[in-house]
Amino acid sequence: MSVITKENRRLKRRRRVRAKISGTATRPRISVFRSNRGLSAQLIDDVNGHTLAAVQWFEADLQKAGKAERATRAGRLLAERAKAAGVTEAVFDRGGYRYHGHVRAFAEAIREADITV
Repeated sequence: MSVITKENRRLKRRRRVRAKISGTATRPRISVFRSNRGLSAQLIDDVNGHTLAAVQWFEADLQKAGKAERATRAGRLLAERAKAAGVTEAVFDRGGYRYHGHVRAFAEAIREADITV
């Protein structure tokens, strides 16, 4: 009998989502990773295999904030970096995580910064 852990269930959801979405140079994929300590995200062009922009929870201007505020600030920061890279729209890859809490706050912050997701 095999044991299916929480992480295995999340990875199964992640693979299911990734089978349906892909990023391009004009519309990259926003890939989210959430840990117990924070949130990281990348803008990825899957066609060329390049990361266009990224944000990590341990950056200096994000580290001092609380977890909920950190996710919102990370969304704004990634949106600024996306605009600098010439990106105005993207597809959102929640990475198998439920769309609530920090993941939702992050996505809404990106939308508020005029990036079409």
